Amino acid sequence: MAQERPRYQERPSRLPGAVVWTWDAPDGPPPAPRSVLPDGCMDLIWTGGRIVVAGPDTHAFEVDPENRGSCAAIRLAPGAAPVLLGVPASLLRDHRADLADLWPFPAVRRLTERIEKAPDPAGALERFALDRMAETGPPDPRTVAVAEGLRRGLSVAATAAEAGLGARRLHRHSLAAFGYGPKTLARILRLQRALELIRTGLPYAEAACAAGCTDQAHLSREMRDLGGTTLGTYFAADAGSADANSETPQPSGSSTTA
Repeated sequence: MAQERPRYQERPSRLPGAVVWTWDAPDGPPPAPRSVLPDGCMDLIWTGGRIVVAGPDTHAFEVDPENRGSCAAIRLAPGAAPVLLGVPASLLRDHRADLADLWPFPAVRRLTERIEKAPDPAGALERFALDRMAETGPPDPRTVAVAEGLRRGLSVAATAAEAGLGARRLHRHSLAAFGYGPKTLARILRLQRALELIRTGLPYAEAACAAGCTDQAHLSREMRDLGGTTLGTYFAADAGSADANSETPQPSGSSTTA
């Protein structure tokens, strides 16, 4: 018997730091609700004949089963989407918006028609992102430095110094680039780092310390605050799903169809 094709699939994008992903909705009743954890990313999602922009989350986002149809998407690296879209990330914090609400309708219509006719909608969306970034240029090097510093576990002060930004400038820069301040981004990236380590088989306590938490209790609090669940519940659901953290089911990055 042939193995069933995974409903969720992803691959590295040709756009630096981005991931192209697809989700094939199952036949029959919609799947159970699933929460998507914040990850510092923003997604462009083609679904139901429209392009949805998934903004940066500060807490777990529950995908409405009725809105979880098949989709193709690109998950952009932290700080990349505001450059590509021409809007500050803070405008889309904890929000999902139609691209047509952000851009002139004729431009969005041309893009949606192009994707709709493409044999590979995900590839067409990626091509758009590549072409758009060629026009706008890459994110500010300071944006990249901030995200990378915090991802490595540097303190906010050390990250600011490394990026050549003062505390106030770093906060303003972070709001525009990531949607929230550097302390929030640091917490989100630290949680994601811990979850990645746990998936490799590392015990909770060891993963917590390796990711930069003071102890397992600290990691558990962060999981409740940012993810709205416990580590045990989250990984039990993770083990029972073949999907990944797209705004369909699971973790790796952000994404959504709602």
